[in-house]
Amino acid sequence: MPADEKPLTGNLNPPPPTAGAVAVALAKQEPNDRAPKVVAGGRGRVAEQILQLAFQNGVKVREDADLAQLLTAIDIESEIPLEAFAAVAEILVYVYQANNAAPGDEPSPSVSDQAQDMADGWRQSREADT
Repeated sequence: MPADEKPLTGNLNPPPPTAGAVAVALAKQEPNDRAPKVVAGGRGRVAEQILQLAFQNGVKVREDADLAQLLTAIDIESEIPLEAFAAVAEILVYVYQANNAAPGDEPSPSVSDQAQDMADGWRQSREADT
């Protein structure tokens, strides 16, 4: 590994091979955003570049091929669709726990309970605006 590259430690999965790679980056950029937005997405070489940036910057990556396929159809800067709320919430809870886990931490509520709470909050926020 070249000296200027950071090791790929702490990530959940290694990058997939370029030919079949699909990657989507989500972010909740503003505190008042109702739900995460798609901030980058692509296939092949573009997906590889997204993943490379994530790994180099210590961003946790989670593999979910079905969700990635759904989210690549969403326009950049668009909120995730309602049908993706539960899956995205579960991934975010898992990633938050991976980032904040420390030996001896108190057990937290189950990932599925936290994800359901997060998804319900996004749905309520979206429904309140319609």
